[in-house]
Amino acid sequence: MITYSEAIREAISLEMQRNEDVFLIGEDIGVYGGGFGVTEGLLAEFGADRVRDTPISESAIMGAAVGSALTGMRPILELQFSDFITIAMDQLVNQAAKLRYMHGGEGRVPLVLRAASGSGTGAAAQHSQSLEAWVAHIPGLKVVQPSTAFDAKGLLKAAIDDDNPVIFYEHKLLYKTEGEVPKEQYSIPLGKADIKREGTDITIVATSVMVQRALIAAAKLEREAINVEVLDPRTLVPLDEETIIASVKKTGHLLVVHEAVKRGGFGGEIASIVAESRAFHSLRAPIKRLGGEAVPIPFSPELEKAAVPQVEDIVQSVQKMLGVKMTCI
Repeated sequence: MITYSEAIREAISLEMQRNEDVFLIGEDIGVYGGGFGVTEGLLAEFGADRVRDTPISESAIMGAAVGSALTGMRPILELQFSDFITIAMDQLVNQAAKLRYMHGGEGRVPLVLRAASGSGTGAAAQHSQSLEAWVAHIPGLKVVQPSTAFDAKGLLKAAIDDDNPVIFYEHKLLYKTEGEVPKEQYSIPLGKADIKREGTDITIVATSVMVQRALIAAAKLEREAINVEVLDPRTLVPLDEETIIASVKKTGHLLVVHEAVKRGGFGGEIASIVAESRAFHSLRAPIKRLGGEAVPIPFSPELEKAAVPQVEDIVQSVQKMLGVKMTCI
């Protein structure tokens, strides 16, 4: 058993041992070991040439990563908070995402942008956002949201091997969670969803930390004889539409749960895919989305919890959808 953050560190270390073109770049990733301790020990293992501390300039970090990727390197850049992607949007959206297309496939941009995302740590409005829908909207970018240590290691391996820019979101509340993770190299293909819990009555498609909350909610709902299927897309781009559609056809109900603000969130994309698919005629109730409130993430712990879906919210949503009296919260 190792933690989510240790699994990420293992993936980075193994890939750096395997491929000398892989290197790390970012703020405080060397001596300090990263804002959340994920890169601790990698400077001693690989040296300052391959673990490069930078000034506090996200645009410079992203620009350097794009340039080095175009020359054949495979940079892994760390932005301490996913919110800071906003400072590097020109390099990310107008350069990294476009250059392979504009060069007719001749110029590859094989970089991985790692960023700590989400609320739950009291980091307040500028350090707690979930902005995955922004980057998922951009052609040329791939978007990954692992919810377990096992997935984090296998998906990061696949992301580093990919010849396209990949945004790799790591939820801050998941760093200390533990799971069984093989020590050796293994890879999880991008674009392959995982059914974390089999069920027959309703499908919950949840992302990142909401997968864990959905699983707790499912256990509570089981006491009411409600059998919940919890499906984790693992990657938003590419998205495993077939597995989602097959699950909804089986259960006849769909609840999509994400931490990001509901308005404009990726849940709307998942809902529309199902509504436009052969699963539509299997639905026995309208699709429901459960997301964050349209407010900046508050600093207050109680208000912070109120701003994003909690286990109780998931339980209540399922009960309402299925017309079950609320008794098990």
